[in-house]
Amino acid sequence: MAQQQPQGSALGPRPRFHQERPTTAGIRPSRPLRAEPARPRTLAASAVRGAGTADPDDRGHEQRWGAAVSGPGPAPISAALHAALATASEDRVIYDLAGIGERYRSLAEELRGVDIRFAMKACPVDEVLAHLAAQGAGFDAASPHEIAQAVRTGVPHRRIHYGNTVKSDRNIAEAYRLGVRDFATDSLEDVAAIATHAPASRVFCRLATSGEGALWGLSRKFGCSTTDAVHVLQAARAAGLTPSGLSVHVGSQQMTAGGWRDAFDRIGDALVSLRLSGIRLDHVNLGGGLPALGYRDRRGNPLDPPLDKIFVVIREGMQRLREISGSALDFVMEPGRYLVADHGAIKAHVSRLTSRRQLDGEREYWLYLSCGKFNGLYEMDELQYPLVFPSHPDGEYVPAVIAGPSCDSDDAYAHEHSRVQVPRALTSEDPVWILSSGAYATSYMTRGFNGFDPLPSSWTTGRPDRPR
Repeated sequence: MAQQQPQGSALGPRPRFHQERPTTAGIRPSRPLRAEPARPRTLAASAVRGAGTADPDDRGHEQRWGAAVSGPGPAPISAALHAALATASEDRVIYDLAGIGERYRSLAEELRGVDIRFAMKACPVDEVLAHLAAQGAGFDAASPHEIAQAVRTGVPHRRIHYGNTVKSDRNIAEAYRLGVRDFATDSLEDVAAIATHAPASRVFCRLATSGEGALWGLSRKFGCSTTDAVHVLQAARAAGLTPSGLSVHVGSQQMTAGGWRDAFDRIGDALVSLRLSGIRLDHVNLGGGLPALGYRDRRGNPLDPPLDKIFVVIREGMQRLREISGSALDFVMEPGRYLVADHGAIKAHVSRLTSRRQLDGEREYWLYLSCGKFNGLYEMDELQYPLVFPSHPDGEYVPAVIAGPSCDSDDAYAHEHSRVQVPRALTSEDPVWILSSGAYATSYMTRGFNGFDPLPSSWTTGRPDRPR
């Protein structure tokens, strides 16, 4: 929260954003949240009125800032998430469950009939998973631990698949014991292992893609050629397994519609080859890759994926594959960051804003935050997260390199080309809100690199909650 196909679609493009519907914010933290002590500088009056309570006529309103925001343009979030950030006294990741649910429903409307299975690695937080399950999501799991976590949500086992092509004999046996009967594969060796440790299961073969157009291409480690896919699924059939489908992954944070067109071409070629070999499949798994909408690139420019065009390409591609298949063909999708990135934010604080003259004689500002690459911002070397400085509504700005607190030079935004504008008056302990950080924040955290603890998680429902 996508080769050349006919333009247009029966459904047509839909709006890119589905706005939040904030009501009174209800916070259900993993430990109590205490109100942050009052500071001499506060959010300007232009902020949403009474961040914790939304005006009844303000439904559908997204928060826009009266505080300093790094980079170009304001960054909208829901009033509920705004209120949760404003009242958090300690560093933490906060998820807006109502926003995540709305993004899920938006995707279900865009791609009607597609079985949406959340890529758990993007946010393995029990409350987020339970909320998605309640909306109707299934799960893409990559290990027995993730499978067990998915099972605990109450989702039927048939809505959980083992989507990792890399798995040991023990992994396969444990997944089978947990009730999973759908396995991704891309090699003859893996098929033989599944036949031994998960007999009579269903397998879908992952095709290789180039990953062009994505921030993270995910090429080479996973997937096989069309020729190999035919051999793999023939071997699966001979071993007593059901060759059930094909899958692809266009790359994480795919920024082009062309990446999706190329994937559909590859799937179409494979369907033709499989049909000639007597294998008819029942589904295609389109994988992940749908982009988050709130990121900025390494230079600080907003990433603006052509989401409407991507959805048109996906809808038209699915129709074309059904025609090629000549039989009923279901579709699965594994969104991760698209569902959670823009509806999660980190409450952090300033460690120090410093100014140092470098070897070339240039004076350089560095803003050190309390969290960085190893405790919440693992992807900070490939993109920038919008920053909000709520206690600095105005004042002078300086260009700074953003970095985390650890003694590791990788713990920083890429800074070869640009700096981030930050308030010059920042002092230690000033609050910082890091937006669009809901994806991979918890899953990539270390257990305490350099002694900096992983961030705890909280969540807001966007409505009053009963005590538990």
